[in-house]
Amino acid sequence: MRAERWSVFVIFAINGIVVGSWAPRMPTFAAQIGANEGQLGLALLGGSIGMIAAASTTGRWCARSGARLVILVSALATVVALPVLATVGSPLQLGAALVLLGATVGMLDVAMNVAAVTVVRRTGRPIMPVFHAGFSFGALGGSMGAAFAAGHDIGLLDHFLVVSALVLVVNLAVIRFVPREEPATGEAQRPADRRMLRRPVLWLLGTIALCSAIVEGASGDWSALFAVRERGLDEAAAAVTFSVFCVAMALVRLVGEQAERRWSQERLLIAGSLTAAFGLLLTAIVPVAALAYVGFALAGGGLAFAFPIALNLAGAVGRRADGTGGEHEIGFVTTIAYSGFLIGPPIMGGVAHLTNLEVAVAFSGVVAALIAPVALAAAAARRREEAIREKQLSGRSVAGRR
Repeated sequence: MRAERWSVFVIFAINGIVVGSWAPRMPTFAAQIGANEGQLGLALLGGSIGMIAAASTTGRWCARSGARLVILVSALATVVALPVLATVGSPLQLGAALVLLGATVGMLDVAMNVAAVTVVRRTGRPIMPVFHAGFSFGALGGSMGAAFAAGHDIGLLDHFLVVSALVLVVNLAVIRFVPREEPATGEAQRPADRRMLRRPVLWLLGTIALCSAIVEGASGDWSALFAVRERGLDEAAAAVTFSVFCVAMALVRLVGEQAERRWSQERLLIAGSLTAAFGLLLTAIVPVAALAYVGFALAGGGLAFAFPIALNLAGAVGRRADGTGGEHEIGFVTTIAYSGFLIGPPIMGGVAHLTNLEVAVAFSGVVAALIAPVALAAAAARRREEAIREKQLSGRSVAGRR
């Protein structure tokens, strides 16, 4: 069982490395293809589009073939997609390559979360946030590698070939330890999209992940600019704001098991939501440069549990009588969440354009605070579904005795 836990943790970290490796090289991309900020912004939409498209179908594939196979295929696809990304020569080519990379990352994201839910079930331990800590540390490592490559004038192709080689070797080394559930059969294998659309609990869990994704995406895109324009920091110091956000999120996720044992998932979501909101509002309202670091650290730590708990609960509400299942539900919630990375930065940019960056950061704090009431509603919806299920099982039992 320890091998299963570590293999899934490593898969999360490798996916984080991929995500963290290419975005910091955007200045090199811009110079290579001769694109302005507007063209780059449109091209970047390709990554989100690919992630959303892949996430919406990967849960179904995991149900049919198992998460292990999907992880392997998506990792191999990533090995191809990264070098292709490095060779683009125009904004259109960059957008198309990012659709491909986004699809591979999105596919791997859903599959690794399905595998993580399997480990949680088999161990009976609330370790979902720990796996997501692996992703956070991987993203941090990937960004540090990108900074090293940029600082030493290492070309995109050479850099991404190294990352691809790492992805290939590590995945081949650990894939046999990734847990494998028996593929679904019969009714459980059929597309569940229409049934899921009628389940409020999944929409609510998706909204929790969506709010978290909006704030995380906005923090990544706007925190440094906020620190420069509104708090007077230089660019080097301002760049640290999002690093603080990421490190705080990763560290808090590492203690996720202990936190869930001491407090309920519902309480963690509410407390984390309010902590993140307080940090962002503090940063926006109090014009002290040092508080930018404090506020974004509170935001990262406060949102640490939102995404992993939402996906873990999605797997739980999709669990079948034989103890398996949840692939469709995880894919559904992930699809909703990814739309936050697509719409979050433009919304923040629109708010900043109409007002200023302080109001935009405060707005992201309000979005973070929305997680608290949605978490309460999701808990109520779960209890309602469980009561209905128990009633149905009781009715079948009585009918069987007759």
